[in-house]
Amino acid sequence: MTKIGVLRDIKARKGVAANEIARRAYLFVARNQTLPPQVRYQAQLQLNTFGRYTRPTTVKNRCTESGRGRGIMSEFGLCRFQFRLKALQGQIPGVQKASW
Repeated sequence: MTKIGVLRDIKARKGVAANEIARRAYLFVARNQTLPPQVRYQAQLQLNTFGRYTRPTTVKNRCTESGRGRGIMSEFGLCRFQFRLKALQGQIPGVQKASW
């Protein structure tokens, strides 16, 4: 069962990816001190029309299995506990329990 946090994170990632170029262009224009204030103001208004899930700060790393938001190993997309379970079961290639 997928949790709402995971679904929200997926939606945010898609929104950021779809609008990244336009947002960066408007942000560049809005912050450029050499441009006239009216142009910068219009760029800021355009930035304000973007939706909530187009901001990169809304993206949060979450475990793809449990939806946990803490202790995420970003290379695998799993929290530490799920990573441990899958590694012990041999479901993650190239990862095994250390022994020396």
